[in-house]
Parts: sequence; C-alpha cells; structure tokens
Amino acid sequence: MAKDRSEPDLDRELADLPPELRWREWMRRIEAVLFASASPVPREDLVRVVGQGVSVDLLVEDLAADLEGRAFEVAQVAGGWIFRTRPAYAPAIRAAADVGDQLLELSEFDVAVLAAIAYHQPITRDGLKDIFGKEISRDLIGRLHARDLIGTGPRSPRRGAPYSFVTTEQFLIAFGLESLRDLPDREQLDDAGLVVDV
Repeated sequence: MAKDRSEPDLDRELADLPPELRWREWMRRIEAVLFASASPVPREDLVRVVGQGVSVDLLVEDLAADLEGRAFEVAQVAGGWIFRTRPAYAPAIRAAADVGDQLLELSEFDVAVLAAIAYHQPITRDGLKDIFGKEISRDLIGRLHARDLIGTGPRSPRRGAPYSFVTTEQFLIAFGLESLRDLPDREQLDDAGLVVDV
C-alpha cells in the first residue's frame, strides 16, 4: 500500500536539535529534494519538509549562498526552484557528456517565432503570419512543439476553429524564467538592439 504523500514519517519540527543544526538540516532537506527532482519544485512541496512557520525563501537563499563558488546553483524558474549548472560550465559539459538532445539548437527565425508566441499567446498560425508577413510552416511549429517549448492553446473562435499556441513550463525552464512576467519588455529589447520591425 502506498503511503500518503502528504503524511510521510518525517519529523519536520526537529525540536531535539539546537536552532543552528535545525536550520542546517532543513537546508539539507531542501537540497536533497531539489537534487532528486528533474523539474522545478514549487514552494508548497518544499514546505512539506520543514517545520511549521519556517521561511522556505530564507532557507533557499541560505542554500544558494552555501553553493557560491560551486559549478551549480539554485535557480527560480517556472514557479519553483531547481538545480542547474552555471552557464560558465556549459562548454565543459558539452565536451564531456552526450547532451545533444538537450540542446535547443533553434535557428534565429525559430527563436523569433517562439518569442512571438510568448508575447502574443494564445496565437494562431494566421496571427503569426500577420506578425511576420509570411506563412509559418507546420514543420517549424512541430519542432517547437516536439521540444515542448509550445503547446496547444484554446481553439480560435473563428471559422474552422484553428488551434492556437502557448508556451509551456519547459519554455520557462529553458529560458530561465520564473513566469511570463519575466519576459523583457519592448523597451528592454530595443535597448539591447534586439527588436527588428517586420
């Protein structure tokens, strides 16, 4: 019989430990949960491994400080936290490990279409055609969908009810965003020289 996930045999309060050791143990529990997870862990899941009234944010902050100088870090993405390798070590990982299918390998136009979807979602292929002035191929949409960067949104209320497209949690993870509110605004893109009028 499977245990109820919400009630594991876990002493959350750790009353028998001195405060400093209790805090360190809660940090290590959060570290263990993040290490074991392949996707961002939301706050409510981390709350289940620490004492009542303990600030998960402060524990994660202390864990992040504890990891300074290490090859990996705690990142807040897609509404939760995850361990990820620091960008400076990406060349070493690519040289030593088979990570080919993890790399996005998107063309500049693929990224432009993905950005249009992110900023205008839900959007149909016709909506993308209006933005770019040309038809967006089903193959391109398929590539973005196969990488789980976009998903199917609500059907458009127009004749034929075409599908619309939205970004996914994997999109947030891939681009290191906590939420879509973290997308740069047009002024930031202009300042960076990344806006091209089409």
